[in-house]
Amino acid sequence: MQSTRGITEGDRPCEPHPPKHYLVVSDFDQTLSFNDSGHVLAELLGVHDFERKVAGLSRSNLVQQGGELAYLIRHDPDFRGVRHEHLVETGRRVRLKAALPALVNFLEKGLDGYRFSFYVVSAAPRAVVVAALAGIVPPDHIYGTEFDHDPHTGEVRAITRVPAGYGKVAVLEELEERLNVVTDRVIYVGDGSSDVHVMLHVNHGDGFTIAVSENRQLSRIAKTKVISDNAFSVLVPVLHQVFAIADCGNTRAVRIQWHGAA
Repeated sequence: MQSTRGITEGDRPCEPHPPKHYLVVSDFDQTLSFNDSGHVLAELLGVHDFERKVAGLSRSNLVQQGGELAYLIRHDPDFRGVRHEHLVETGRRVRLKAALPALVNFLEKGLDGYRFSFYVVSAAPRAVVVAALAGIVPPDHIYGTEFDHDPHTGEVRAITRVPAGYGKVAVLEELEERLNVVTDRVIYVGDGSSDVHVMLHVNHGDGFTIAVSENRQLSRIAKTKVISDNAFSVLVPVLHQVFAIADCGNTRAVRIQWHGAA
């Protein structure tokens, strides 16, 4: 039996480090999809002045940016007929960006030394987002506007949660605490004004923010911008700027998935 006398602490093999855990959070409307779910719902209901209604609410400052659709569903006569089944059908009609399943699959598998938790946080009705992402993102990884429906008529009688503006910050802080992830390991992807507060929160904690639109306000805040019809493309700045991956095996694996997703 070989003696272990004289072996120093530095001579012992290193214990493998647990993978670093990153929280990836994305908006939904025009971030993972091409169109605004409010427009799709309005078309389904035959409402033709949706943009005018939203613009009027924005000017009045009655609701947080991003929460206009929830307000219309609860208070506007043209939307008072909305039932849960209308929200589900709206989700089924939303056109998603290309390669979204590939992006989610990649994040689920992770990389050597890294693992990811992916969540969607949107001001859109949760029922819409769940229906749109069915089979791609688990429902318990989706946060959206929630309503209290009358059990007899199905009519919306109250809004119970709206993740818009500071509401998105509250959801993100909830996820950070539950998953035990610090903000410098948060990656947030968004497209519009309702993402401003949450991006400022992530930037303040040294996290990473990605704008996927030409929104001027957001472009000044986000750490990088990606304009693409392919959802998988947001991984490019993440890999290069966040992880600075130079490992050939990891890079090759990403390239294979990228070409398969294109």
